[in-house]
Amino acid sequence: MNIRSRFPDNFLWGTATASYQVEGAANEDGRGVSIWDTFSRTPGKVLHGHTGDVACDQYHRFQEDIELMKGLGLEAYRFSIAWPRIFPEGRGKQNPRGFDYYNALVDGLLEAGIKPVPTTYHWDLPQTLQDAGGWPARDTAYAYADYAEACFKALGDRVDMWITLNEPFCSAVLGYLVGRHAPGEQDRGRAIAAIHHLNLGHGLAVQAFRKGGYAGTIGTTLNTQTARPATSSPEDIEAADRAADFPTRMFLDPLIGKGYPRRFLDAYEDAVIPIEDGDLDIISSDLDFLGLNYYHEDCVAHDPDHPEGYRKVAQYQPTTEMDWPITPQGLHRHLTWLHEHTAGMPIYVTENGCAMPDILSADGTRVHDHDRIAFLRSYIEACADAVQEGVNLKGYFLWSFIDNFEWAYGYTKRFGIVYCDYLDGRRIPKDSYYFYRDLIAGME
Repeated sequence: MNIRSRFPDNFLWGTATASYQVEGAANEDGRGVSIWDTFSRTPGKVLHGHTGDVACDQYHRFQEDIELMKGLGLEAYRFSIAWPRIFPEGRGKQNPRGFDYYNALVDGLLEAGIKPVPTTYHWDLPQTLQDAGGWPARDTAYAYADYAEACFKALGDRVDMWITLNEPFCSAVLGYLVGRHAPGEQDRGRAIAAIHHLNLGHGLAVQAFRKGGYAGTIGTTLNTQTARPATSSPEDIEAADRAADFPTRMFLDPLIGKGYPRRFLDAYEDAVIPIEDGDLDIISSDLDFLGLNYYHEDCVAHDPDHPEGYRKVAQYQPTTEMDWPITPQGLHRHLTWLHEHTAGMPIYVTENGCAMPDILSADGTRVHDHDRIAFLRSYIEACADAVQEGVNLKGYFLWSFIDNFEWAYGYTKRFGIVYCDYLDGRRIPKDSYYFYRDLIAGME
């Protein structure tokens, strides 16, 4: 039995990228400055001083990439829209050239028989809005909703599947608490405020979509996580449950009408959410689907000395170049948990993949990335198991279509099934590209 036969005929097979990671053209056609432009140009923030100024140059080479997608037999392409291209100052005057690229990209995808799936926010907040307070400021949620509505109006006649935010956990926690991502702050109070306003912005965008009467569906993408307990002791089982509070319930639960997890908020005195009347109703506006970005599963044990009652512990699995353990069973467990927790909401895996030590062949024409193929096969099989058991999984988007700017790691980590030569922009399909092509065709 081939892998595809284990999925419904209407299961959606795609790949994904994000604007700052692939587009380049950072200073062209009226694009404004984003927090990632500022962050990556700040010495010491990104490895080797790499920036997304050029990236994969998809802004100029998207037709070439669409041809590669067509050769892949791809059914959908998830990309993100760069907010600073639409509103260079974050809000107010719209850049008339802002949608030219996305109109051409959407039209090219449709002509190739590929479904365009835009994400309206994948971390490139306009710098002017950060200067005015960023996501910790309530007004940013309203600015985002205005921008998202502009996207719906411009592309909604040809796009019928929308994603609001990508991984707000990373925007809020890595950006405002840990400081590893733009804008590089380390303030728990501002991080908690950012979480709420990202959630609020999402809800406002969904309301604008519904009010506008646009055709199609709208959802969001979270990188929710559930850890496995190190032992079967009640203490470790509770620790694993608590480990889902911050990365998962703080973002998912308000969206599905369950509010914020009191247990996590009680663990930190400075975890005060700036909720106003009506916010939770806005945030819980009806979703058509949930996007899941999934890479690995943690293992945790009880820790009475940690405010949240758990600690991560060692595990045996081999790891990817990101030092993430390869845990396909964890994906199966998490999909099952999500299905139950959301009462069967439709789910799409909107990112899944791995960074591997890809090496060009001596003649520069091939990349034999069989470790990535083994990874993909195991995770997609885990998805198939979940579907067979009744999980309402509707599609799978492989991360990533092409090697790209991997945030604080710059260009040192390659996730793509297409190799990008960053010196000249050449695209070289890896062996994993041909594996995914065969899988989509039902030949794997």
